[in-house]
Amino acid sequence: MVGTVALGLYAVRGRGGAGGGGGGLAEWSVGGRSLGTVFIWVLMAGEGYTSFSYLGAAGWGYNYGAPVMYVVAYMSCGYAVGYVVGPLLWDYARRHGLVGISDMVAHRYGRPWLGAVVAVLATVFLLPYIQLQITGMGVVVSTVTYGAVPLEWAYFVAFAVTTGFVVVSGLRGSAWVSVLKDVLVIATLGFLAVYVPVHYFGGYGELFDRLVAERPEWLTLPGHGGGGSGLGTGWFVSTSVLNALTVVIFPTTVAGYLGARDADALRRNAILLPAYNVLLFVPMLLGMAALFVVPGLTGAGSNLALFELVVDSLPAWAVGVIGVAAALSSIVPMAVFMLVIGTMWGRSVLSLVPRWSAPERQKPASQVVVVVAGTLALVMTYTAPNTLVRLSLISYEGMAQLVPMLLLGLVWRRLTLTAAVSGLVVGVVAVCLLVFTGHDPVWGVNAGMVALALNLAVALAVARFGPGERDGRPDAEVLAADPIVGGGG
Repeated sequence: MVGTVALGLYAVRGRGGAGGGGGGLAEWSVGGRSLGTVFIWVLMAGEGYTSFSYLGAAGWGYNYGAPVMYVVAYMSCGYAVGYVVGPLLWDYARRHGLVGISDMVAHRYGRPWLGAVVAVLATVFLLPYIQLQITGMGVVVSTVTYGAVPLEWAYFVAFAVTTGFVVVSGLRGSAWVSVLKDVLVIATLGFLAVYVPVHYFGGYGELFDRLVAERPEWLTLPGHGGGGSGLGTGWFVSTSVLNALTVVIFPTTVAGYLGARDADALRRNAILLPAYNVLLFVPMLLGMAALFVVPGLTGAGSNLALFELVVDSLPAWAVGVIGVAAALSSIVPMAVFMLVIGTMWGRSVLSLVPRWSAPERQKPASQVVVVVAGTLALVMTYTAPNTLVRLSLISYEGMAQLVPMLLLGLVWRRLTLTAAVSGLVVGVVAVCLLVFTGHDPVWGVNAGMVALALNLAVALAVARFGPGERDGRPDAEVLAADPIVGGGG
């Protein structure tokens, strides 16, 4: 953990030193728009490999089986969508000096208050992710130290380590720490992919024979639990499509886009990233393998399926190395989540306050918000964990409701402010009602996709039949263009 902080701080050498005074908000929040293909690759891969990869993916594999494969499906499809969308957003932000999605929305519709609304809404949907990463790291550290480090201390370590470098070094520090994380993730998952099947079953053949013979329902949709789980083909397809569209406008993904040196780095990145998804099959498969080794795990305990195998059979030093990889898989995405919340508030919310409106004050304001957001998530982890866990149910589905306002708005001039806001309100209300009343999935379809369809229908109807709104700016000022087609790159 000390090494992680040191590496994060080392990333800003010559760019303001340990004091973090060098560079403005763009340097801190999007790495000065200067990161190359390698750093963008490890940074964005870091967002895909969170503590979920070691805990949730294995837990889903243990509990349900095949439905967990939606993670690989939506991430791979999302990278394909990102091949087109990433350069569009990168060029739009570079031309207009923007640093996040709230910035883009405010510029597109010419309303600073709308950027503030999007920043607040996105924060509500992102805070649960910070809390989940704190919780995930706490569980990992406590488990791999055989209980020597209690959960409460592990939660604080997660917060302190992440805040320690992200406040000073921003996105660049996260990219550097991602390199260390990726080396460990590839090494440990590659090792476990070979070790666990051979050690416990004598090879993959015996493992798959037992799965087919004893747990066949884990290998087909809707997985274990049958039709009652709601995780059938309709859910799989709708969730994969919804998340593929959402991941490209997720504030953390956009931070990676905007940190790129050029649009070609993003295109190369979109080509390379799906190969990294192959590693996600490992915890999913090992979660199913744990059915035979540590049967009977229930509730939150199923998330420890992979680590039960690790702790049970490996020496302490190996458990420690795997634990560090899993802990870093919490720290890196948590750092980027905190960073984008700080950036959105510093640029789109606090900038509306006269004393914080000056450009030179936006970075300090953003850094303060990072600490506040992290502290809030930490305090709620201790005092009201279920509150944020309930919010996490609608995080992705809620963020999906920003897709028409942002993506459609950047390519279609006729999407007016009234139409975009009307669709957003309908979508967010619909997804909250459906999820919190227990109607997710709806007739086998992801509730977020149903809400997004309503959102889009309302936005298009209001744009067609609603009041006309005059925006005198030229198309080049309002709309995004591909850097190749539009000559912006």
